[in-house]
Amino acid sequence: MGLEKLEALLNNSPEANIILVSPEIKPEIQALAESNAKLTVVQRKFEWDDLNNVDILVCATDSKVLHKTIYQIAKRRKILINVADTPELCDFYLSSVVTKGELKIAISTNGKSPTFAKRMKEYLNEVLESDDINTLLENLANFRSKLKGDFSTKVKELNKITTTLAANQVEK
Repeated sequence: MGLEKLEALLNNSPEANIILVSPEIKPEIQALAESNAKLTVVQRKFEWDDLNNVDILVCATDSKVLHKTIYQIAKRRKILINVADTPELCDFYLSSVVTKGELKIAISTNGKSPTFAKRMKEYLNEVLESDDINTLLENLANFRSKLKGDFSTKVKELNKITTTLAANQVEK
């Protein structure tokens, strides 16, 4: 697993404890672990006991045979698993996440093209402005807090106002 994916996992799941087991640890990943208590690196080959007390597993080795074996054991232990570059062995997919202020957008291609998701993330990071997004979200939260009525009525009102906002953006 690369540095970028680890940083994304740590940023998007700040309460998760991540354990990376690998016979080789890149210096930048070691430095990330030293600066983040939620990331532990174990420099050695995978052992079956590494699956003890695990809820979610990301498997990213260079061995398809090992991937399949780990997948089968994870399924028996009811561990959710993502096997890199092998969508048929995934219970879930890792998303590319764009964070702009209080807005988070997850992009997934369901394992079809992680590269496309990465490029879409780069595009959205470039075109979205954090200050504009935060102002919009604050205004919507304020509007929402003042709405009266049942849930259905509130949803209709929020749909009206956000449809207008989207239409205004298209016209610009």
